Amino acid sequence: KTKNLLNGVVSGIGGYGNCMGIPTVGGEVKFDSSYNENILVNAMAVGLVKKNKIFYSKAKGTDQPVIYVGSKTGRDGIHGASMASAEFDKNAEAKKPTVQVGDPFTEKLLLEACLELMKDDSIISIQDMGAAGLTSSSVEMASKGNLGIEINLNKIPCREDKMTPYEMMLSESQERMLLILNSEKVENAKKIFIKWGLDFSVIGKTTNTKNLVLNFDGEEVANLPVNSLSNNVPIYDRKWKKNVTSIKKNLQIDFKSFKILESLKKILMSPNNAEKSWVWEQYDHTVMGDTIQKPGGDSAVIRIHGKNKGIAITVDSSAHYCLANPVAGGKQIVSEAWRNLISVGASPIAITNCLNFGNPEKDKIMGQFVECIDGISQACTYLDFPVVSGNVSFYNETQNKAILPTPTIGGVGLLKNLNTMMTKNIKEVGSY
Repeated sequence: KTKNLLNGVVSGIGGYGNCMGIPTVGGEVKFDSSYNENILVNAMAVGLVKKNKIFYSKAKGTDQPVIYVGSKTGRDGIHGASMASAEFDKNAEAKKPTVQVGDPFTEKLLLEACLELMKDDSIISIQDMGAAGLTSSSVEMASKGNLGIEINLNKIPCREDKMTPYEMMLSESQERMLLILNSEKVENAKKIFIKWGLDFSVIGKTTNTKNLVLNFDGEEVANLPVNSLSNNVPIYDRKWKKNVTSIKKNLQIDFKSFKILESLKKILMSPNNAEKSWVWEQYDHTVMGDTIQKPGGDSAVIRIHGKNKGIAITVDSSAHYCLANPVAGGKQIVSEAWRNLISVGASPIAITNCLNFGNPEKDKIMGQFVECIDGISQACTYLDFPVVSGNVSFYNETQNKAILPTPTIGGVGLLKNLNTMMTKNIKEVGSY
């Protein structure tokens, strides 16, 4: 089962990103029995923007059109976000419909259409429909702008019949964006998305009510304060237990009985120590032609197109460290990311993270979470290595068995001159 899942994940990552023209340049693979029924897949995407052309999701102005673009909405992905943070049991197979069905070719069309629209001042705000779909994107945009939003669900492009308002608002169908545009720019924007073969529908407007209002078949089916789903949500203060590090002394092991060659073979036969090139050799890591340092080293290096400078990228995790000592483990992962970046000659800039843990309602699990964050914070503060974004995934358990505490760190660094880039290869005879 694990082999099948692993092959599927490797294929899925390559099949999506590479089809969009995005190189897969690095990563890490780790095995442990705790992941057998609850595999983790964390991905980091890195892009380049001009500082004066950053688009935000904060809504501005009232009576501005709210526009749905991209693919049609289906029933796939409903409760996908909550499924990703739910315990699995013997009925886990029934959760399959909550997995989104991705289409990288449509995503590429959506990407190009959005970039074309971004060339002028048409966009007031823009956000993808990710976890919790239209609910999350509409509420977040309105909340950030201290506004309300009104949506006519009959305007939602659907690919399945008789979808209910509940299903439309919670669907996590992929390749969809939500826009708020200048009203006089709507027709021009519509032409762009129609040209790229995508849906374009004005589904609502911004209001000054500070409420989310949903209409369907001529009736108001929902009307609630935006803040009830954003700023005023319940905040948990969970109990947690400090990790007690056990130190085993005087282990009765006869090391002289071990044969070096046999021991080395056993170490190399472990999936965690074995060669991983079979994974990254399945990926296109040079698409677009700017990959300077390929997978297999400490960090990947990507040229900033047309320039002699680049960025270094690394992804790291050390679950066994975090299990043994969460604070030290958190420090270790940040430090590893830092070391990997400087090993190729880059100056570390910042990190993002995905914090994967078991059930936080258990004191021990919550303690792991608290202490790992403490370790990450201490290391980032000491190294001046800011955390600029992140994600948390709880309840990674199957039949009451939790995964190892697995914070994943993605780091980025800058090489101002690619001529100074370092590689791990031995350069000449006589080097020490």
